[in-house]
Amino acid sequence: MKQVRRAEDRGYFDHGWLKTAHTFSFGHYFDPGWNGFHTLRVINEDVVAPGQGFGMHGHKDMEIVTIVLQGELEHKDSLGNGEVLRPGELQRMTAGSGIRHSEFNPSSSQPTHLYQIWLFPEEKDLTPGYEQKPFPREEQLNQWRLVASRDGRDGSLTIQQKANLWLTDLSAGQSLRKDLSTSHKGWLQILKGQFLIDGHEVQEGDALYWSEEDRLDVVTKADGQLLLFELE
Repeated sequence: MKQVRRAEDRGYFDHGWLKTAHTFSFGHYFDPGWNGFHTLRVINEDVVAPGQGFGMHGHKDMEIVTIVLQGELEHKDSLGNGEVLRPGELQRMTAGSGIRHSEFNPSSSQPTHLYQIWLFPEEKDLTPGYEQKPFPREEQLNQWRLVASRDGRDGSLTIQQKANLWLTDLSAGQSLRKDLSTSHKGWLQILKGQFLIDGHEVQEGDALYWSEEDRLDVVTKADGQLLLFELE
């Protein structure tokens, strides 16, 4: 049976330069019932003001995936990587034995709207790594596009966890089905739009989650974008 995690039930903070919503316990938000879901540890939705961001800070033993919905995010890290992440691209960082990075909105006028996801890795103290790839909209328009996987198949990002991440952009009026493995747990994050999903009315910021389900049926009410996690 699918259940809903409503957007308004997340932990929300307005720091002026940063508006952030935490699906799971994070920072000053703690809910003992929401410390993660299977191997998912963090799903944060952030809006970063122009010229603002997160200074150099460290991570360890996490797989970190970032997707920008609007604006740009400038990334620099202790491995020497320096990239700008834009809509249509995804970034993966393996924190492993330790990595430091910064993330800033390079624009002087436009906010940056993003999601950052953390997953526990299969092993601790892995070699830190970084990867960024484009995923053209036409590859995920009204269809599921694999964007991250354990083996990096089909041009997806490679994450150090047995999980598949799928992205789709759906036009209003479109229906889409996804066959699921009953041995996997699932989380579906609504990034944009409005949908009817297996009888549940959901909109941006909401999520559905389940275990032992064999399919997902989506009807699009308003143009939108979905991010699906299949977790072994």
